[in-house]
This record gives sequence, structure tokens and C-alpha cells, in this order.
Amino acid sequence: MPQYLTPGVYVEEVPGTPPITGVGTSTAGFIGTVDPKLKNPDNAAFLMPLKPGSDSERYGLAGLNEPHLVTNWEQFKSKFGDFHTANSTLAHAVFGFFNNGGATCWIVRVETLADTAGVQAALKRFEAIDEIALVAAPGALDVAVQEAIISHCEGMKDRFAILDGQPAAEISATAIKGTVRNSDYAALYFPQVQVFDPVTAKPSFVPPSGHIAGLFSRVDLERGVHKAPANETLRGVIGLAYPISPNEQSLLNPAGINVIRNFNGTILVWGARTLGGGDPKPEFRYINVRRLMNFLRESIEDGTRFAVFEPNAAPLWQRIRRSVSAFLTNVWRDGALFGETPDQAFYVKCDESTNPADVREAGQVVTEIGVAIVKPAEFVIFRIAQMTGSVS
Repeated sequence: MPQYLTPGVYVEEVPGTPPITGVGTSTAGFIGTVDPKLKNPDNAAFLMPLKPGSDSERYGLAGLNEPHLVTNWEQFKSKFGDFHTANSTLAHAVFGFFNNGGATCWIVRVETLADTAGVQAALKRFEAIDEIALVAAPGALDVAVQEAIISHCEGMKDRFAILDGQPAAEISATAIKGTVRNSDYAALYFPQVQVFDPVTAKPSFVPPSGHIAGLFSRVDLERGVHKAPANETLRGVIGLAYPISPNEQSLLNPAGINVIRNFNGTILVWGARTLGGGDPKPEFRYINVRRLMNFLRESIEDGTRFAVFEPNAAPLWQRIRRSVSAFLTNVWRDGALFGETPDQAFYVKCDESTNPADVREAGQVVTEIGVAIVKPAEFVIFRIAQMTGSVS
């Protein structure tokens, strides 16, 4: 306590409660393959030996199971090579990510996407990279591998899986989805997209997950994570492997299969459901609802660390309420929560009712939060009636 010896007005600075800031939601984690035995004559990095040793050393190729931060196409080429036969799927996915608005991604190279243990090892390396919010293994169609990615996202609770549908010859939910289990931490897309392949100088079909991840990032940055990543153009896509009709989509949408459609030459993502269409959690039927909850959870978790080891009493509870309420008010102003006022959009309860004596004795402080999340207008219905009568 400072001493005041002269009459007057004194202003003191006291420590305040740090504001909660929203975490990032647009960084992707990609898992893919590059075969070092296939070298492209146009790619010096894969042709000229750098030094004796393993394939990864000889050809300047990123080592197996090593996460690499990539923020532009030139950085990708320096570690994984330009477009060539050895990296075709991964290169098109990452190029599509940046072309569709993605800004930052982490990439791990594995031997094969059919090896569940290898993909799980790569996912393990992603666990320590807190900024990753989207996970994809473009071209991974093995059910065990897809479910490993889902389990990773469910376990981390701060990221979302983007999966490729099976390239089925028949349009049915069973054929496209396969036997992969339902999850509100994942979305599945169909069909493959057609892009220009600079290696063959011809159009080529590639898995859509890389392009979709870029679209997620673009929508997050332009509109916010609460906006469904749908009714948006896929850049760099010139066609689709299968032209899906409205009747065919009606068979896929309830199962949580998000289709990509061609509307008079414009390629649009025309679905926004989590895998399974909300089964068994109907409240998480839509991608943006799950991802917004991920965003809220991680942002509040990171922004309230000041409370750890503080005296568990009314002053701490008030600080928590103020901090969380201020954050959620900003989220509401951004249009992510439903309600004309903050009181209608959310509530924050942290007091003696949520923290009775037995909870405090256990060293816990409990805050109850409720939010009303805005859901997308998936079905826009106009009721049109013909009227008869004279016109005055």
C-alpha cells in the first residue's frame, strides 16, 4: 500500500482481468505421400543429389513424419517438390488450399495413406501444434485411416476433420460413405473435383478435401467460423467427376454427405452437414455449429487461465463472469449467436450455486455457460399462391 503524505487526488494502476481473444480456426493440418523414387526432370530439387544419405537427404525431400509449416506454394515446393507424379494428390490438395483462401498449413509426409499406424503417428505429431483447426489426408479412403482422423479430432476437441467420399459408381449413401462411423467432428465431401494438371497438361480428377479446407479458411476469414462453409465457389475447379442432381442429393444429404454441384458452370459446395447428418447428436447437425463450439471452448479455455490457483471465492467468480460475458458479447455482435440482446443470446453463471463447498474443497471452480447458436438456413421455402380477383 503506497503512502500518501500530501492532500490531493491520486490515480493508481491495478491489475485487471485480461480479455479473452478468439483463437484461430483456419490453420489446416495435411497428411500426404511423396514417393522419393519418382523424380521429375523438371524439378531440380528431386533430381540433383544434395548429399549422401537417405532418400529424404538426397532429394531435398521433407523427412517422414516431420511436420512442416507452409504458408505459401513456394514453401511447399521447397520441401515437397513442384507438381509431379510423385506428389500429385498432395500437391493438388495444398495448391487448392491456398487457391481457395487458405493461408497457413502444417504438412506431414507418410509412406502410404493405407497404413493406419503411420497416419496415427503423423496425427500424434499434430497434437502438439495447438493452432491446427482442420485436419485432412487428401485421398485417404481406407475406413480405418478415416476413423483415426476422426478420433484424433474428437480427442483434441479443438479441430475438425475433412474427409473424401468414396469414388462410387452408384449414387447411394452406403457406397459413398462406406462404413466410416458417424461423428459431429467430421464432414465428408463428394464427388472428386476436376482441375488442370500441369504435369500432363490435361484435366485431372483429384480428391476435394484440400480445396474444401481452403474454402473453410476463406469463409472463416471473410465471414467468421459461425458461417456455414457452403454455397461458396470452389476456385480452380473446372468440373466434377459426377454431376449430381437434386434428386440424387436428397439421398445423400440426410446421411451427412456434402455434395459439390455444378450450377451453370459455377462449382459450388452445396452441403454443410457433419458426418452422419446430426446422428446421434442432432444439435451438431451443421458444420458451423460444431466448429463454433470448438472455437468458444478453446478461446474461453485459453482466456481464463488467470483463474488457475487464484483464491476460489466471490471475487474470482466475478472476474470469470465479466471476462466470459465480454467475450461472448463480442461473439454475439459478430452475428454468431441468436437473440436481439446479449441476455437472449447467452448466459454465464459462476457463483455459489455452481461452486458449493464440496466443489471448492475439490479445488474446482465451475462456470456454467449457455449459448444460442445461429443455424444456417438450409431449406429456404417460399409459399406461393395464385390469387384471383379484380385489380383496382
